[in-house]
Formats: sequence, C-alpha cells, structure tokens
Amino acid sequence: MRRAKIKLSIIFLLVTVFLCTISAQVLSTKGQFFLSSLTSNDIPNGASSIESTLGYIPTFSFIKSLSNAQSMDMELAYRIDRSYSGDSIFYNNVSSYRYWFRYYNEKIEARIGLQKIVFGSTFMLRTLSWFDTIDPTDPTGRTEGVRALRLRWFPSNNLSLWNWIITNENESVAYGGRVEYSNALGEWGATLHRDLSQSIKSIGQVPAQIIGEDYRVAIDYRFDGIVGLWNESAYFQSEKSKTTMFTVGADYTLPYAAGILLTTEYMSVQNRMASLAFDHAYFSIMASTPLGMTHDIMLISQVDFKENRNYHYVKWSSTYDYFSLNFILSISPKRSNYDTDSVTLPLSLAGFGTGLQIMLIYNH
Repeated sequence: MRRAKIKLSIIFLLVTVFLCTISAQVLSTKGQFFLSSLTSNDIPNGASSIESTLGYIPTFSFIKSLSNAQSMDMELAYRIDRSYSGDSIFYNNVSSYRYWFRYYNEKIEARIGLQKIVFGSTFMLRTLSWFDTIDPTDPTGRTEGVRALRLRWFPSNNLSLWNWIITNENESVAYGGRVEYSNALGEWGATLHRDLSQSIKSIGQVPAQIIGEDYRVAIDYRFDGIVGLWNESAYFQSEKSKTTMFTVGADYTLPYAAGILLTTEYMSVQNRMASLAFDHAYFSIMASTPLGMTHDIMLISQVDFKENRNYHYVKWSSTYDYFSLNFILSISPKRSNYDTDSVTLPLSLAGFGTGLQIMLIYNH
C-alpha cells in the first residue's frame, strides 16, 4: 500500500515536470519547516522529560492558464517529520502530504488526488470534521488529506454544489455531496455522506465511534452580524450504532486595545451502540488579540462535562516575515486521571499534565 502511494506521488511529480517543459506555465516551490521542544510534569515510564520534533513539508505547485477563462493546476507535497524522547526516536514519518490535479473555470472545479476537504463553520468543537484533522492548538495549521475525486459546481454567486468519491485506507469507498447557499439571512449548508467501510471509525475529533457501513446527514448555518452565530448538526447511523451531534457557537469582538475576539462553542454527542449509551457534552472558549504588529496571544479553555476534565492552552506568537516563534503553555489532566491502562495512552508528552513548548516555524 505504501509503495503504491509513493509511486503515485512520483507519477504526479513527473507529470508536473513534463508539463513545465512543453508550454507556458508557472511552477512554484514552497515549504514549511518546523522545530519544537516540549517538556511536561507528566512523563511516561522510561521516557525523557524533553520531547523534540523536527519536520519539513516541501511543496511543488504548477498552474497553467487555458483559453476561455479555464485553468489547470497541480500540487505535490511530502511530509517528513521525526519526534525524539531525549535522543531516542519514537516517531518517524515519511509520507505523501498532498498530490492532486485540478481543472477549473468560472462554473466548475474538479480535483483528484490526495487533498484537503474541509467544510462547516465551527472552530474548536467541530461536528463536521469528517475528512480533516484541523486542530486550533497546532500553530502549523497542518491537516491530513483524503484520496478523493471532488467536484464543485457554482450555478450562481450564492449557490455551490459539491460531490465527492473517497478511497479509504482499507480501499473501501465513501461518497457524498453537499449544498451551500448564502443570502442576507446567513450561510446555509446541507451534507449527505455514505461510507462503505466495515471498520471502526472515529467521528471527527471526539471519543465517539461508528461500527461498519454508515449513513451521515448534516445541516449547518452561520450568521455574521455584530455577533457571529453558527450551528452544525449531524446524524450518523450504521447497523450497530446511532449517533447525534450538534455544535452551537458565537463570537464577538470586544472594543478594547486592538480588539479582543471572544469565541465560544458548545457540543453535545449522543452515541448509541446496541444497549449501550455514551453521552458527552463539551464547552470551549477562545480569546485572541494582536499585540502590536508582530505579536498575538491566544487562550483556549475546554471542559469535558461527562469526564469532569478541563483543558487549557495559552499561545504567544511572534511573526517576523517568514518566521513564526511560538511559546505555548498547556494544562491538561495527567495520565492517572484516565480510566485506562497507561500503556494504551500515547507516548508523547503532549496533551498530558502541565507542558511548556517552544516551536519555530519557517514558511517559504
């Protein structure tokens, strides 16, 4: 499987190079380098108190303009990263990050390959995080992609229609579609999805699971006024489970200093598997403000009401041209607060206890 993905990435690169040699076009290169060091007061047995991560994502892009306002472009990106506990490697990854080809004009867009598919209005408690791994506490902004064919049609300026076919990791197929409509009352969305995979699947980024093939239906709405308001609601059904999720949120900018943006979200999850019931409720608040031209500070606090756990995150960022320096303080429950064997928990220091992290990011 991994060899097949690597071969496909190589094919995309060769096609890009070939197209660059035959006609007028634009070829660009960019990348993201990241280096971080983390320490925590909750250290697994046998691990070091210092955890370091080093990574680089080189990206090659090609765009060619065609006649009649048509264009095509490609992107190929690789992800290389390693994590160390002291001087011992505990995570080593070399994998494709993006490889896709796209054709588009004023009315239609078709993209095929390993790509990012993201929709919805929420920021922290994301009911519609079906195909991405976006994390607001990650300064790099990375997200995993899916191997898919995605079509988008724009009949008018306020209406768009989506369709997709996705190949899962086990080579099963998932397919679905989405409608987005905007008017003076807000932005509306409706989504349908069918996943044929027989495996156990996580729903978004919360501890809820689906077993076997499933159907999904969702609606979402956003209104931007003096106060921003949004909602995402979804229903998931398989032969062995039924799950209902919804998130409501709001934001408002306080008129102090350069402006303090306050964002709050509440999520409810009701998961039914046979005769078992798993209900969860979460609340999250985020505050952020710029400090001058180069600095900004962000605070995120989240409460898990069912497990009675609190999570806090504070980030100070300084941006200088292509460089970003981030100082991060996180306060999370320790491993001893989880009702599970410690050997089943991640080896990383991130997400457990009180942690201090410094991260340098270079975008070019």
